Amino acid sequence: MKRLLAALLLAVWAGLAPAQGIVKPGAKDLCPVCGMLVSKYPNWVAVVQYKDGHAHFFDGAKDLFKYLHDLAKYAPGHRREDIAAIQVTDFYSLTRLEAQKAFFVIGSDVLGPMGHELVPLATRADAEDFLKDHKGKRILGFTEVTRELAAKLDDGKF
Repeated sequence: MKRLLAALLLAVWAGLAPAQGIVKPGAKDLCPVCGMLVSKYPNWVAVVQYKDGHAHFFDGAKDLFKYLHDLAKYAPGHRREDIAAIQVTDFYSLTRLEAQKAFFVIGSDVLGPMGHELVPLATRADAEDFLKDHKGKRILGFTEVTRELAAKLDDGKF
């Protein structure tokens, strides 16, 4: 069942057009999941941009995934079909990349603004190097990050 849901989510998000441009959080933009000021953590910014240009910013990929797995809770009135782009910040280059193409390392000794984090990397090779260098536990693709896993990161039980 989880694999079916993940496949459906990927199918919906994989066909989305890239955003018109890189949008940046303003000084007062708050993460819709945890309420933190996002602009204070530029190296961890993740974003969901909608077709109408509206964007929601996050202080890390973990909260991005919590949001995506429960839009009804975190973004009432928003629909998956209206998402134009989902982006995360690559750990090494600090550039934005499509979340669907990123690799995420969990269980490393690198903590994000909210503690244990999904560390986004642009390539599998970068993810493997990061995993070794920072004592990571696993490398995951976009569809492998479940609601349960994102929640477990808060407890350090992944």
